[in-house]
Amino acid sequence: MPPYDPSHPTAAEALAIDPTLDPAAMAGAFRRFGRLHIPGFLAASSADGLSRTLEGETGWLRSIIGGGRGIDVPVAALESLPAAQRASYLPPSDAVALDGLFDMVRVITPPDDGAATGPGYEALARFLNGPAFLGFIRTLTGDGRPAHVDAQATRFLPGHYLTQHDDSNARYGRLYAYVLSLTPSWRPDWGGLLNFIDDDGHVAEAYTPAFNALNVFRVPQQHSVGIVAPFAQGARYSVTGWIHDRHPRTPLPLSSRSKGP
Repeated sequence: MPPYDPSHPTAAEALAIDPTLDPAAMAGAFRRFGRLHIPGFLAASSADGLSRTLEGETGWLRSIIGGGRGIDVPVAALESLPAAQRASYLPPSDAVALDGLFDMVRVITPPDDGAATGPGYEALARFLNGPAFLGFIRTLTGDGRPAHVDAQATRFLPGHYLTQHDDSNARYGRLYAYVLSLTPSWRPDWGGLLNFIDDDGHVAEAYTPAFNALNVFRVPQQHSVGIVAPFAQGARYSVTGWIHDRHPRTPLPLSSRSKGP
């Protein structure tokens, strides 16, 4: 496993990690707890630029998850519908809870299909799959397998949430999950905390979405995003996704595939 080199990014990468961070010094804590909150992850100019990209985004999709399935509806189209039609996308009463409700934009890595959702996201995709970020993660986790990172930009408005789940998906080779928080100012009582849930059903630890903090955790691990309070003074922005042991489009080795009946 090559050592982490803070001299990256290369000229092709517009984002940069704060060069004062030492993932090797954090590795012991990650091994012990299986998760870590890293404040001040990006260089200040990188964090500011990425935050502005998310705040200026107009192409949000409303992700509505429930009953074992999910749909993504353009927010602009949804908000243009009459109230009754708009309500048809949600449960008929507060007694029926969804598994998740939030806004998102998929960040498409250019090699996937030659497209990206915008210049800001092209730079982000290159950064996440470049030597600086992957090297940081490999050193932090002590794991040489991380090979591909996917991402989506997310926006949690008041009333948005994501219920308990563990992110497990062996088919796609998920090793770790990450959340890069990009809301300039947030208070814990506004909700939207990343909650880690122990075997007894208690919240063992919770991370406030502090600006420019990277949260990394081992998969599977039970967690949720708490509901954003109705009095929250703004949206909770982040970039989130999974770190895989291969590109998700790469087939599993024959020895790893599940056997048919």
